[in-house]
Amino acid sequence: MTTFLTGSAMPRRTMLKGLGASLALPLLDAMVPTGLRGLSAATPVHRFQTFYVPNGMAMDYWTPQVVGRAFELTPVLEPLAAFREQMLVLSGLRANWVQIHAGASGSFLTGIPQGGRTETEIFADVSMDQLLAREFGRETQVASLELSMDAPANAGACSSNLSCVYTHTLSWLGPHQPLPTEYNPRAVFERLFGDAGSTERGAREERLRQQRSILDSVNDKLRMLSIQLGGEDQAKVEQYTEAIRDIERRIQRAESQIDLELPEFPQPEGAPAEFEDHFELMMDLQLVALQADLTRVITFMIGKEQSPRPYPQIGVPEAHHPLSHHNDQPELVERMSRINRYHTELFARYLGKLRATPDGDGNLLDSMTLLYGSGISNSTRHSGNNLPLLLVGGGAGTLRGGRHLQYDDEPGMANLLVTLMDKMGVSVDHIGASDGSVELDTLADM
Repeated sequence: MTTFLTGSAMPRRTMLKGLGASLALPLLDAMVPTGLRGLSAATPVHRFQTFYVPNGMAMDYWTPQVVGRAFELTPVLEPLAAFREQMLVLSGLRANWVQIHAGASGSFLTGIPQGGRTETEIFADVSMDQLLAREFGRETQVASLELSMDAPANAGACSSNLSCVYTHTLSWLGPHQPLPTEYNPRAVFERLFGDAGSTERGAREERLRQQRSILDSVNDKLRMLSIQLGGEDQAKVEQYTEAIRDIERRIQRAESQIDLELPEFPQPEGAPAEFEDHFELMMDLQLVALQADLTRVITFMIGKEQSPRPYPQIGVPEAHHPLSHHNDQPELVERMSRINRYHTELFARYLGKLRATPDGDGNLLDSMTLLYGSGISNSTRHSGNNLPLLLVGGGAGTLRGGRHLQYDDEPGMANLLVTLMDKMGVSVDHIGASDGSVELDTLADM
C-alpha cells in the first residue's frame, strides 16, 4: 500500500506516483498542512518503535565475528543488507531479568530485575515507551500504540506460574499497570480513525463532530455537578476534568490535521487468517499512524514469549517455542535460525516502507529509532547474556550506523534504555535496574 503526507495548498500526490515510481521533491513549507508545520526539515520529529521477536535467537547465525565497520552480515542479518549503514548491531548487553520467558519480555523495556512471583502478583516499572509517550503524547492524537500478532492474555499463568501479562506485553504505564497489546487490525484502525469505515475526510469529520458533541455534553454536566459538591469532591472532579481536557486537546489536534489527505484505507474486517496478510496490514496501519503524526511511539511484538506459532511457509512446521529449546543440537538450531531470518525479512519489508515514505528532507526511517531484538539469547538455556539487539534508523540525526558494537563489561540492557531516552531528548536518571548508560557514538569506529 502506498501512503502519502498531503493536504495543503500544494498537494504532494501529484509528485509521488508510487513507491519507486518517481522521485520526490524535498518537503516544502507549502506542502505541509498548517497543523503539521512543526514537522519541517528544520525540526525533524524523532519517533521511537520497538520490534520484538520472541523465544530467543540462534546466536551463531546472528552474531557477527568482526567488531566495528567491517562486520559481516550473518545469515539472520543478511535480509537487512540494504539498511546496513543505518544499523547498529549490539553485542554484550545482558538482560536485567530473564531466567524465564516472563523475564525476557517483562524487563525488555522496563529494565526491572524481578517481577511478580505468582500469577496474581503483578508489578514492574514504567516502561521506556511510556516514558516517551508522556512527553510525545502531548503533541499527537494517540500517545502510543501497543501492538502484537497474538491475542492478548491478561489473566492466568503463562510462564513458570507467573502472570501472562509479562509474556504478552512490553509496555507498562505504571508498576501495576501493564498495557495490553492489540492484535486485531480493525481495533487498531478504530483507535486511530474511529468506527468511520475509511480514512476518507468526510468520515473523519463526522467522527470529530460526534466526539465534540459528547465532550460538550460531559463538560456541561461536570460544571453543574461541581456547583453541588464540597471541597474534597470538587478536587476529585477536577482530576477527572483534567482527563477530559486531555481528550479535548487530542480532538483539537485531530481537527488541526483534518486537511491531511490520508491514503485510501478501508476499515479492516478483522485479523486475516494468513500470517503474512495479517503482518502486512499491521505494518501499514503503523506506517500511516507515523506518517500522519497520529503517534510517535509504537511497540510491536511479532510474537509473544512462548509463542507456539509454526512456520510451514518457510519449511519449519514445528512450533516455535518447543523448537527454541533445541539443546544445542545443530540441525534444530539451524531450523530455529530460519525463523529468526524470516523475522528479519519481515522487518526489512517494514524498513523499506519507512524509507520510501518522505519526511522532511529525508524519509521516515531517517527520523526514527527502531529497537529490534529479543529478551533472550540462547533460548534452550533461557540465557540473558549477550542479547540479540539492533538499533536501526537515522534517529533524527542522533544515530550513526554501519557498525557492530561489542560491550565487554556486559552492561545491563536497562543502561541502553537510559541512553536511548537521552537520544530521544527525554533524559532520565534511571530506568529499572540501570546503573549508568552505554556508549553508542564513539565505540568501535575501525
